[in-house]
Amino acid sequence: MSVPQQRPRPASGSPGFLKRSQPRYGEKAIKVLLVAAALVSVLTTVGIVIALVPPTSDFFSEIGIGEFLTGTEWSALFNPPEFGVLPLVGATLLITLIALVVAVPLGLGAAIYLSEYASSRTRTVFKPVLEVLAGIPTVVYGFFALKAITPFLRDNWWFDQPPQIFNALSAGFVMGIMIIPTVASLSEDAMAAVPHALRDGAFALGSSRMQVSTRVVFPAALSGIVAAVVLGISRAIGETMIVAIAAGLRPQLSWNPLEGMQTMTAFIAAAGIGDVPVGSTGYKTIFAVGSLLFVMTLVMNLISIRLVRKYREVYE
Repeated sequence: MSVPQQRPRPASGSPGFLKRSQPRYGEKAIKVLLVAAALVSVLTTVGIVIALVPPTSDFFSEIGIGEFLTGTEWSALFNPPEFGVLPLVGATLLITLIALVVAVPLGLGAAIYLSEYASSRTRTVFKPVLEVLAGIPTVVYGFFALKAITPFLRDNWWFDQPPQIFNALSAGFVMGIMIIPTVASLSEDAMAAVPHALRDGAFALGSSRMQVSTRVVFPAALSGIVAAVVLGISRAIGETMIVAIAAGLRPQLSWNPLEGMQTMTAFIAAAGIGDVPVGSTGYKTIFAVGSLLFVMTLVMNLISIRLVRKYREVYE
């Protein structure tokens, strides 16, 4: 019986010779930087929680949480003080809803046009122009709402009672314009990621471009579209300057968009730059309102993550 001969080991420097890989310090450094970048967001969130919890706990040790969450009068910085946060929450939700009514249809319409109808040359021109809106300072939007939108509505109002000088309608409308680029850009990216094979198959079956856009591409990109809308909602809820300038600083529980009202962020801004004594109950309301805003945003993000996972499409 013949004994199999061992193959000779390739000589050093020959094509078949495998050298021990040299340490790649550049890759290790990049990995460390990426891990550090990922930890920044986590540490920032932890820092926010640490900063909010102690003053909030002190506030609720003086004011009952039931009175805070169910009260309908808010005058935390006046005498006698009232700590019902519902007027601030109601104004925040109302203005955010108006902004979504403006931003979601226009943003999704722009995304469908850029993704399915526009040529590549048109897309390269219009998408950057659309995203320029995201770079405009929000204080500019606020004065635009106060000096342009509100006078236009008051001069051309078709009903009996025109909007007040400070009103939620103008603030919500301009805020909707502000978040259109967020909804449109991210939704267009999600639609562009849908494989072209799905479009080609739909066209081969005789579908029109509108049917392909709304019945094939839109459902396939639904998870990304939901994420875009939720990001727009988060930005609308956290917006400060537009609502402080255009909606006013009068806290009242009202669902009439023609009246002035104060949102949660507007109160935090107004109280933070005021002369409220540090350590007082009025000062601690800043942290209580901020904690409630943090919890609302967290719950909304958890719901959005659930929706994104539910409607996510995975393509091979």
